[in-house]
Amino acid sequence: MPMQPLDRFSPAARRRIRGVLTDIDDTVTTDGKLTAAAYDALERLQAGGLLTFAITGRPAGWCDHIARMWPVDGVVGENGAFYFRYDVERRKLVKRFLLPDDVRAANRRRLEAVRDRILAEVPGTALASDQHYREADLAIDFCEDVSPLPKSEVDRIVTLFEAAGATAKISSIHVNGWFGSYDKLGMTRILLREVYGIDLDGARDEFVFSGDSPNDSPMFGFFPYSVGVANVRDFADRLTAPPAYVTGGRGGAGFVELADALLAARTVC
Repeated sequence: MPMQPLDRFSPAARRRIRGVLTDIDDTVTTDGKLTAAAYDALERLQAGGLLTFAITGRPAGWCDHIARMWPVDGVVGENGAFYFRYDVERRKLVKRFLLPDDVRAANRRRLEAVRDRILAEVPGTALASDQHYREADLAIDFCEDVSPLPKSEVDRIVTLFEAAGATAKISSIHVNGWFGSYDKLGMTRILLREVYGIDLDGARDEFVFSGDSPNDSPMFGFFPYSVGVANVRDFADRLTAPPAYVTGGRGGAGFVELADALLAARTVC
């Protein structure tokens, strides 16, 4: 089904939304920057009574900061390896990893061999600059801090991950690889069930997911009210499932559009 403009997302459906799940890179951010308007949109959503969650491929080190400092109720990071949330009453960061410490350590050692092969066989790529802060996956940069690689080379990175038995997903800036069958959707289910007692399978039409790239496809396909910011069209040929709706603006500007639409619907009696 083709993506529809955001204004086709009916006010009645928008009023039923109780939570917003959003990717970060090139969804909330714009050209690598978090704008004041996009941050304000997150804050307004939370202040307006909506649960807000960041669902990202970014590393544990970043997610520690985001869970503590951003106006969000929790963070799913490294494409589903964990969730972090800040317990305000206890003044404590709660960390929940899917895999135990020893398994993650063994997997990191296995990923070192994959890293060496990719860097040797795909000229022009590099380790992601945030790799030092990762707990569970390997991020290979194809356009964030290196000159953009052609699609054929990005596909080559995916092939090398998969040849080693790893899962590989393409974001707007990195190819992320890990050992295990988890993804963003699986850990989001765990977070909502364990912390809020919400069965996401029965409440999927009460949440919006916003994203922009192929690693968001499981979320796009699951949520009937999924929204891509306009730059999702850049990956149209790589999406296994497209979002239901698309904004007019790219990146953070598109996220602001979505926040405005949700909040406007809640003010209508």
